[in-house]
Formats: sequence, structure tokens, C-alpha cells
Amino acid sequence: MADELLEELEEEEDAQKGKFMTFQIGEECYGLSINFVQEIIGIQPITPVPEVEDYIKGLINIRGKIIPVIDVRLRFKQPSLEYTDRTCIIVIGVKSTVVGLVVDRIAGVITVDEKGIILPPSLSQSSSGNSKYVFGLVRVDDEVKLLLDPERLIRDEDTTALEDAVSGEDVVA
Repeated sequence: MADELLEELEEEEDAQKGKFMTFQIGEECYGLSINFVQEIIGIQPITPVPEVEDYIKGLINIRGKIIPVIDVRLRFKQPSLEYTDRTCIIVIGVKSTVVGLVVDRIAGVITVDEKGIILPPSLSQSSSGNSKYVFGLVRVDDEVKLLLDPERLIRDEDTTALEDAVSGEDVVA
């Protein structure tokens, strides 16, 4: 019985291997391994948390679970934009924490052959400041997509601040 469950889990992992949820921030298209993605929801009211980094927008309540939210645009040091009906929150699990990532819009799911992933150029810091979160580049049709490492995107000190915010907040939705 345990062997069958393990085999089923391995098959599920194989089915997700090389799949990336893609989204846009401005003109740039990014991808996150689908293994990290738990769900995608529309933008909703976010309860602000005082004394945290500006890119940590606050907390949301999803079916009774309090989830911290990070605005990826602000994390990449890009100008803030007003949220629209295209703005989404990608709920991911990373570093034993569930976090919502606010993105401009979802682009879709792509399947990437691992051999097709190119290491990013070794720039010490790109002009947009987001190269430190990128683990690879991939060309899909005529477009280059930047593949993000969620563990770099969510710093350890962010995780601590987010956990403190969640444990210390009473959020009513």
C-alpha cells in the first residue's frame, strides 16, 4: 500500500516536472515552478501590517487561513501600479510558509525541457534589481521568460517577519 502511494506521488511529480506558471510584471514575463504553486486567486482586500518592508503588502484571509502577501512588482523595485481586474495573487508554499505573490497578470503554464534552461548572465545586479531572484532563462517562441527561485524571492528575514505578522494579527474578512 505504501509503495503504491509512493509510486503515485512520483508519477505526479514527473507530470509536473518542467512545468512553470508564468506571469507578467510590466513588460517582463516570469515563471515559477508549478511545484510551488498552490492556487491562484483574484485580488482581494489586503490588511496592511505596520513596520514591515514596503513590498510586504499585508495579510489576506483565504477560507479561514491567514496568508501574508508580497507585491512582486515592489519586490523588484519597480513603481507601484494600481491593482486591476487582471491583478492576481499566486499562493505558493516556500520555506515552510504559505505566501501570496501579487502579480500584474497570469500568462499561463509552460512546459520547459530542463536542457533548454539557460543560466542567467553573471551580472552582479541588473538595472531592475531582479536578477538575484532568477535561476534561469528560457526561450518560448520569440519571448524570453525569467525563471524565478521562490526561495531567493522570499528571504529568511521576510519569512520571520511574515510569521510574526500572521501570529500577531487578528484579521477579519
